[in-house]
Amino acid sequence: MDKENEALVTLPVVVEEEMFVFPFIIAPIFISDKANIAAVQKAQKGNENIFVVCAKNNPKDNDVPFYDVGVVGKIMRKVSLPDGRIKILFQGISKGKITEIINVEPLEAQIEVITYKPSNKQTIDALLAVFMEKINALAHLSQNISPDLLRNIESTDDPNKVVDLVTSTLRLKKEQSYTLFSSNDTEDRLMLATQMVLEEIETQKLQKDIKSKVHTKMDQINREFFLKEQLKQIQKELGIDKQRDEEIDQYYSKLEELKSGMHEDAYKEIKKQIDRLSRAHPDSSDANMVQNYVEWMLEIPFTSVSSKKLSIKNVEKQLSSDHYSLVDAKQRIVEYFAVKQLLEQRAKDKASESKESTKKIESKKEELKEDSKTDETINTNEKHKGTILCFYGAPGVGKTSLANSIATALNRPLVRIALGGLEDVNELRGHRRTYLGSMPGRIVQGLIDSKKMNPVVVLDEIDKIVRGVRGDPTSVLLEILDPEQNVSFRDYYANFSIDLSQVVFIATANDISLIPAPLRDRMEFIEISSYTPQEKYEIAKKYLIPQEIKNHGLRPDEIKISKDAIETIIHNYTREAGVRNLRRKIAQIMRKAAVEILSNKAQTIQVGVKDLTRLLKKSVFEIDKAERKPRLGVVNGLAWTAVGGDVLKIEALSLLGKGNLKLTGQLGDVMKESAYIAYSVVKNRLDNTLQKDFKKLNAKSSNTESKDNTETTKDTESSTYKSPTETLDIHLHVPEGATPKDGPSAGITMACAIASILFDKNVRQDVAMTGELNLSGEVLPIGGLKEKLIAAYKADIKKALIPLKNYKRDLEDIPKEVQQNLEIVAVQNIDEVFKHVLL
Repeated sequence: MDKENEALVTLPVVVEEEMFVFPFIIAPIFISDKANIAAVQKAQKGNENIFVVCAKNNPKDNDVPFYDVGVVGKIMRKVSLPDGRIKILFQGISKGKITEIINVEPLEAQIEVITYKPSNKQTIDALLAVFMEKINALAHLSQNISPDLLRNIESTDDPNKVVDLVTSTLRLKKEQSYTLFSSNDTEDRLMLATQMVLEEIETQKLQKDIKSKVHTKMDQINREFFLKEQLKQIQKELGIDKQRDEEIDQYYSKLEELKSGMHEDAYKEIKKQIDRLSRAHPDSSDANMVQNYVEWMLEIPFTSVSSKKLSIKNVEKQLSSDHYSLVDAKQRIVEYFAVKQLLEQRAKDKASESKESTKKIESKKEELKEDSKTDETINTNEKHKGTILCFYGAPGVGKTSLANSIATALNRPLVRIALGGLEDVNELRGHRRTYLGSMPGRIVQGLIDSKKMNPVVVLDEIDKIVRGVRGDPTSVLLEILDPEQNVSFRDYYANFSIDLSQVVFIATANDISLIPAPLRDRMEFIEISSYTPQEKYEIAKKYLIPQEIKNHGLRPDEIKISKDAIETIIHNYTREAGVRNLRRKIAQIMRKAAVEILSNKAQTIQVGVKDLTRLLKKSVFEIDKAERKPRLGVVNGLAWTAVGGDVLKIEALSLLGKGNLKLTGQLGDVMKESAYIAYSVVKNRLDNTLQKDFKKLNAKSSNTESKDNTETTKDTESSTYKSPTETLDIHLHVPEGATPKDGPSAGITMACAIASILFDKNVRQDVAMTGELNLSGEVLPIGGLKEKLIAAYKADIKKALIPLKNYKRDLEDIPKEVQQNLEIVAVQNIDEVFKHVLL
């Protein structure tokens, strides 16, 4: 007996996610679930039929996730797809119902074939006639009922097959399909299917009505458009609507005013867009885009420049009044503007000579005028060419405030462009007008906001630009910061060249090593180094305290901060190279003072050292004071950090072992290599010393012994000598362990720590050092010397050891206050270092 004719059969079950599959229909089914794939494989392996059911949309908890009715059928073809799925071509044979689940994976169930109840033939014929009438009505409204389907229905005698063929084309919900599918009463199925077809007819009529209304609305909009066009022409003829024409005329007149300061391509591009705007319909999106462009471009101050004469005296005076110390930085800024001022004077001299020669030769007056204009233009561009300044240093040392002082001295507007985290090239160069919401780049917007073509532009945090998928913004800066190219900087939105040669560009950075080399080549770097405690005191007294008194609405006579209190704040409450945190602490005191004055607790607030605990709470100790008692294996090293210098203690310890070196303290690769070099240098010195001492000892003992024992003494000499480095492990640690450290300047410090252990000599704790070491024992130069020596001075170090080359080259940069209170000793090799450090 065939399986489809059996009452109960056990078949593999496949769960279809999307829809019910009806009998007598060949349908493709895509399978990705492992259980379904296993069921298909089992059916093919056993040459069995499969049972296809439909998955439920939102099954309840502990409920079967699929319906209990489906179709028994066979697999006509199976195809494996590249993404791991399989595709089967399934042909339904008969309906069935799950009576019992036999297995879960692969899913198998006992299936009972659904048979239809006997029914009255006359009733069925009447219902079928009504059903066919509604099907023909639906065929006129919906494209889903094809002529082929109608022919198949008419040629079919089975009413249940007719219902299945029709309902398979309708967009039914799963619950509706399940009700129709699971019923075994032919009369009920015909009545239910007829109701569904009627609902589909109403839906199709409603959709047709909506489409008709939409088309009518579109026709109305088009009609209104043409009527508006006609009305516009009529209004023009009557002279009623002149507002738009007046706007266009204003654009043209403003363009002519700015023409003298534009490149020729800029004038042509803007005029072309104004012409295009005059022809466009006011209500079109294209007109709005063009009008936005014209308004943006006419805001660029092509002819407006700051007219104040450049004077280095003004620059020098402004810098001195706004900033304490920073002598080298201020001197370099003055030199920079001195060159600009000199070039301007030379350009004026040439222009006056050209005018004199023009007056003498009347026959070629017009020609010489043109030549004079050309020469003057060239000189004007040349007078602005020069290097781009970049201030670099730790946070809070005054890089941005120096740029503010320059803008004030030149009487030019200041434009600050924050580059930190910038990754989109279009932010600087502008977005192309084809994009929605496009606008000019930050450079052009800066010119518009400043209303001048020669502002001071501060490119803040230039070392923090991000190179991402949207391009490399540093490539745009190559053009902006190159005096040879920025005469014709091209903004994507503007689509013409803009002269940036008159702009004073000043960049700021914390770490110049992060700036790409081509960009570094276009800038001259001015280091803004750390402040000494005395400089911080003067800055607080002369600048920070008066400014914060004013910012907090206080009067100078209402609060007095003693000298000792200011120095305590500097030493115990701040940890920085600059004065930013110092300003915050002073502002905190001012806020507390304002509260006390308003509470009538006091008319004048006196702030001493004892009051700081109440006003500022806990202190943050910056640098521990140096110890005075010598210690074994502990050496003071000088380190550079992002917030200034620091005194770093390096510790060493000996352990029984095999001569290994263990390093801890989160050291970088460079610092690890320095440690290995230091260990090798010290080990070499120790081995040489021990060998010499051992040979002298053996030489004395050999003179007292007899000649017969000469051979025995030699054997004893060769077998007895053994270096301590072969029996001891050295553990080198750099606190704090949680802080990563790296850099090539701790070589001699590590060597001293290791030598202290191996030579068993204490280390002076009032001495600190910095310097790199090579295998020959030579001390190599390092960077950040000023910050390191300032840190040594703050920690009450008496003597600082530095490389000889740094002593010759960088000692003049060290503040006099530090030089007077700290003995700075130049060392050339590690043996000199040992003499100063090891007791």
